[in-house]
Amino acid sequence: MSALLAATSDAAESLVRLDAEHLILTVLVQLVVIIAAARTFGALAKRIGQPSVVGEIVAGLLLGPSLFGWLAPDLFAVVFRPPLPGVEQPLADAVLPKIFTVISQFGLIFLMFLVGLEFEFGHVRAHGRAAVLISLAGIAVPFALGAGLAQVVHPHLEAHPKAGTVSLLGLTLFLGVALSVTAIPVLGRIMIELNITRTRLGAITITAAAVDDAIGWTLLASVAAVVKSNFDPMETLRTVALTAGFVLFMGVGVRPLLVRYFAFALRSAGGSLGPTPVAVLFVALFLCATATNLIGIFAVFGAFLLGAVLSDQDALRAAAAIRLRDVVSGFFVPVFFTYTGLRTDITALHGGAMWLIGGAVVLAAVVGKFAGCGLAARASGFTWKEAGIIGSMMNARGLMALVAINLGYELGVVPRDLFCILVIMALATTVLTTPLLLGLRKGTEIEGPIARSGFLGEGLTAETTGAAEKVATPTC
Repeated sequence: MSALLAATSDAAESLVRLDAEHLILTVLVQLVVIIAAARTFGALAKRIGQPSVVGEIVAGLLLGPSLFGWLAPDLFAVVFRPPLPGVEQPLADAVLPKIFTVISQFGLIFLMFLVGLEFEFGHVRAHGRAAVLISLAGIAVPFALGAGLAQVVHPHLEAHPKAGTVSLLGLTLFLGVALSVTAIPVLGRIMIELNITRTRLGAITITAAAVDDAIGWTLLASVAAVVKSNFDPMETLRTVALTAGFVLFMGVGVRPLLVRYFAFALRSAGGSLGPTPVAVLFVALFLCATATNLIGIFAVFGAFLLGAVLSDQDALRAAAAIRLRDVVSGFFVPVFFTYTGLRTDITALHGGAMWLIGGAVVLAAVVGKFAGCGLAARASGFTWKEAGIIGSMMNARGLMALVAINLGYELGVVPRDLFCILVIMALATTVLTTPLLLGLRKGTEIEGPIARSGFLGEGLTAETTGAAEKVATPTC
């Protein structure tokens, strides 16, 4: 015992003596590599007809142990596992990832605030019935497939590196949620690039995705509460009750105060946010993140909730986007993607059984959204081809799935091999979205808008464009 205490004391002393300049140099080198790779691959993805988020995810995977660490292990170690002067290598390997974990978590807090701020309740009122039906079916079917698949997958999974043996109940709940989410930011970006946001199909789908998003995050928060309480019914009930109370407090108590304050601040500054209002926004954001962290669910849920309760404030949304969006998308999101890539090791998929499980997870994710959303859309009066288009768009997982997957890893219900499989699923479903839309577009209302978007290098005459506008105008 005394030897262990002495070793612990020596390790702590080595960190105290570590020169901050050595640590910041290591972090700066990694940030240069991460951000440059993410932006480069994001631009390449757009050149081949994919949203930039696909390239950013691929950049993270390529920089991780699956490729860079495999092809050039020594150079990989120099960049991502460098020695720290006077610090034992195992301790250095533990410290540096924690720094990037904190950076990526701050990025998720800002990102989820912006996602919540973009939530459009007006869509739900305008297109509610069909959208809600599509959303509920698009959650129920993938959730059922994921929950059923968990029973087959569980015996083949390795232990979690920190939590040990994975709980079957936790895995069942989480895998169902992970397959159910739709990524509004990715879907929105795809729709903008294809010029279909103002079509009837676009309006219905983005509404269904918004409902899906709200229900998905509620389910994920509930799963987090169940797992973090160690499946204790009373502790879970306490967490759920505190969460519901916090949501009520935000809607009734905090929202009116913030709405009045930011309306006054925006009027005084001509529609922009000055340093003091930005500081107030940050304080509110961090307090909400702190509250949900203390409740027992993740800090990102508090950030999302703050954005959601302020989502009807158009001027604030525009001003906050100007202040935050470029920094979040240019700095924090690439760090998050790359950190996910560094966690993803394809070599963890040992043997044919794990690859079969991976294929089954991807198939369940795709079929779940296509069958659930597609059949619900058909029952709502859409044609089979239109139903397929809606199912294709709802199939995009992208960023939201990666957020959920990382939370599952932190919860201890997603070991390394399943983490790898789910990252591949998120990437595959996102990559499939645009080709499926282009393949189904002919003879539907989205054909004209896609042609006019320039995405395919096509153009339309003014007469054709005017006629297509009439077709593309939402009718419900």
